Amino acid sequence: MMDMNRLEDENFMRQALNEARAAFHKQEVPIGAVIVCEGRVIGRGHNLVETLQDPTAHAEMQALTAATETLGGKYLPQCTLYVTVEPCIMCAGAIGWAQVGRVVWGADDPKKGYRTYSERVFHPRTMVERGVLQTECEALMSDFFATLRR
Repeated sequence: MMDMNRLEDENFMRQALNEARAAFHKQEVPIGAVIVCEGRVIGRGHNLVETLQDPTAHAEMQALTAATETLGGKYLPQCTLYVTVEPCIMCAGAIGWAQVGRVVWGADDPKKGYRTYSERVFHPRTMVERGVLQTECEALMSDFFATLRR
């Protein structure tokens, strides 16, 4: 039987996948993120790099901005960030500065993921969980890039 934490992680990752699908429909790289505090989504976002013509408009950055506005502060140690793909080094830096308590992602990013550069970007107390709904997260990325090659 699956434990409640895994079920909760999958539930929130599905919400991040919904954000990623919204990006996909805008012809954005389909990455989505939600930030959860005490069982409630307090920030969400998806890639808007092309829409805004802003290289910093990643899903995690959108979600962090929304979450800090919701809570009225810049630190999120009691929160969990769910993101469909491993954060890049820019987003990992922002996650570290926000002191996010836990980061959960679906698909690894061996080319641009933060771990390519350093595994010590997050706050020292940040806990990391990888591979939640990995197959679904990878499939969405594969589908997107396959449409670009047509």
